[in-house]
Amino acid sequence: MKALLAITILGALSAPVFAECPYPAAPSKIPDGATATLQEMLDGQKAIQAYDKAINEYVGCIDKEVSDKIAKAGDSLKPEQRADMEKVEAQKHNAAIDQEQTVADRFNEQVKVFKARTDKK
Repeated sequence: MKALLAITILGALSAPVFAECPYPAAPSKIPDGATATLQEMLDGQKAIQAYDKAINEYVGCIDKEVSDKIAKAGDSLKPEQRADMEKVEAQKHNAAIDQEQTVADRFNEQVKVFKARTDKK
């Protein structure tokens, strides 16, 4: 009976930890500040804001999912298994935030280019 329980728990833990949390796609296009219209820049800003919201939802989802899996496993979860699950979650969390920051930095650079170009007029 204990062996069956151990196999069941191991199977549950080896399943993808973040299966219910789809990773959001970054905006497909960042407007070029050197040639973009004001509307294109505003549309780009909306896309960045939507991406920020999607990343925040993703991060919240993976945080909750790993917490739920740890709680469900309870005392049957070995400390190293818990640490591994938390490590994977932290890596996914940090990677998502890093990618979001990269996208935001690219957009902000184009905003500077756009402002420099349009402030001259």
